Amino acid sequence: MIYNKTPWFALHAPEIGGKFEEFYRICGEGGVLDKRTKELLMLAISSIYRCSDCIEEHLKNALDAGATKEEITETLLIVAVEAGSSQLAWAKELYCKYIDGNNKK
Repeated sequence: MIYNKTPWFALHAPEIGGKFEEFYRICGEGGVLDKRTKELLMLAISSIYRCSDCIEEHLKNALDAGATKEEITETLLIVAVEAGSSQLAWAKELYCKYIDGNNKK
């Protein structure tokens, strides 16, 4: 999260909101994953949750961290294929129940 000011949740619940903001910052700075990888992951997750502000932020941050347009494109394609696959898996149980009876192929 890139803030020009204190986020609303930290203003209205400073004890918890401030800790969340700190946790977010620490996750972005520390750990074994490099900044480029973290931003590509955050871009993928933001895409799944369909947060346009988050997608924009993490796409820009990924570019700033050295990600190529090919890496960003592949990340978004992986999101698309996984989202489609998980949708099919989610629908399978009810499809089989109402369409195929007990045949769960």
